[in-house]
Amino acid sequence: MASIKKDDNKQKWEETEFPLVCETCLGDNPYVRMTKETHGKKCKICDIPFTVFAWQAGTRGRLKKVEICRTCARSKNVCQVCIYDLQYGLPVQVRDKILAEEGCKDAVVAVPQSDANRAWMTAQQERDIEQGKAIQGCVPTNSAAAMKLQSMARMEPRYERNLPKLCSFFAKGECNRGSQCPFRHELPRDKNDPLSKQNTKDRFFGTNDPVASGMVRRQKEKAEKRRAELKARGGDGDERAVSTLYVRFTDEGSQKRITEAEVRDKFYSFGEIASVRMHADKGAFVEFTSPQATQHAIAT
Repeated sequence: MASIKKDDNKQKWEETEFPLVCETCLGDNPYVRMTKETHGKKCKICDIPFTVFAWQAGTRGRLKKVEICRTCARSKNVCQVCIYDLQYGLPVQVRDKILAEEGCKDAVVAVPQSDANRAWMTAQQERDIEQGKAIQGCVPTNSAAAMKLQSMARMEPRYERNLPKLCSFFAKGECNRGSQCPFRHELPRDKNDPLSKQNTKDRFFGTNDPVASGMVRRQKEKAEKRRAELKARGGDGDERAVSTLYVRFTDEGSQKRITEAEVRDKFYSFGEIASVRMHADKGAFVEFTSPQATQHAIAT
C-alpha cells in the first residue's frame, strides 16, 4: 500500500511491490533475487518517479532493470523492461497493426503524449482498478484478430535477449580480461543498422520500431511465398480457398439445431480450425489453417 506523502507533487509518484515483466526478462533461473529502489528514477514515458527493480536475468544474463512505470506498462499491457506485449510476446507496433487491420481499432489504446492528458488517463485507470474494473485495452475483440495474433505469437522464452552487452574494449582490441570479462566478445553491428538505434518511446507508442518492421516484412514474404506455391499448383493464389470446406446438414427439417461447437468437435481431429461460419441451418463453412488438414477431412 502506498504511503501518504506530505508534498502534493509527490502524491502521483508510484510505489509498487513487484514489477510487471515477461518470462524472458526474468531469465532462466527460477530463483530471482531483486533489488528495490523506491522512486529510483523517472519513467521514460510519463516522467513520473516510480519504484525501480533490478535483477540478474538468468545464469548467463546481464543485470536488467525496469524502464517504464507499472501504470504505463499496464495501460499498454506490456513488459516494463522489453516493452513487448505480455499476452502474445509481440512488439506494440505489430500488435496494434493487426488489431487495426482486423477491425479492432477500439482495442488499440492511444496513450496521450501530453503531460496533462496522460495524467488524466492514469487517474482514470487507477480509479477503475480501485473499483475492481479491468483495463480492457489491447485485447482482440473478434476471432480473426485473435487467430492472427496467435499465429504470430512468440510466447516461448527467448533468453538470448538477456545476454550481456558488447565489450567496447574488445571491439578496439584492447580487452585484457579474456574469459573473465562480463561483456560479450563480439564485433558490434554496423552503425547504420536500424536495430542499433532502438528507442523505448518508439517501442511503447508503436512508431519507427525496427524489430516490428522486420517481423511485418518477414510475415509478408511468407504470405507471398505461400500464394506463389498455390498458384504453381494451379490455384488462384487465395490460401483460404483451398483451406475451407463446406459441410451440408442432411437433416434440415430436424428440430435439433446443430451448433458451431458441435461442428468444431466433429472436425478438430483433422487439424487446427481457423474459423467456422454457420450457413443458417443448411450447413457450415469450416476453414482450417492448412490445406493438408482440409484434404484430410475431405478424404475421411
